[in-house]
Amino acid sequence: MSARLVIALAAAFVVANVSEALTQQPKLDFEFFKNRVEVVFLQKREGHTRCYVCHSENNSAFRLERLSPGANFWNDEQSRKNFEVVSALVVPGDPANSRLLLHPLAPEAGGDLFHSGGRQFASRNDPDWRILAQWVKGQTESGR
Repeated sequence: MSARLVIALAAAFVVANVSEALTQQPKLDFEFFKNRVEVVFLQKREGHTRCYVCHSENNSAFRLERLSPGANFWNDEQSRKNFEVVSALVVPGDPANSRLLLHPLAPEAGGDLFHSGGRQFASRNDPDWRILAQWVKGQTESGR
């Protein structure tokens, strides 16, 4: 095999792998969402209303399912609906460009200028913000 052919094949292999890596986005994991992300929406944060209170009543793009009477958490069908709605508010693999993470983040930390629910997250180091970011990055319930 000639050196030119080897170089051409190697270059084609590299281009194919780089192209594939650039076009692959992490997959959003439903189990991680259900077990770790939805909990954040129900959590009472000091000085703030829970995300659920406003976002189960409003008419925005981030609209959570109402809990069933007497329930403390969503059933599987409700969680699947929440997953679909919330997934549309993120760019898989890119927390820095995901509305779900930017809208409630303080402007000083790179968030949106206005969020009627206040600054739920003062910084990107907030443990709950980091859970949302992990999900957007493709974290799975199994830890991969």
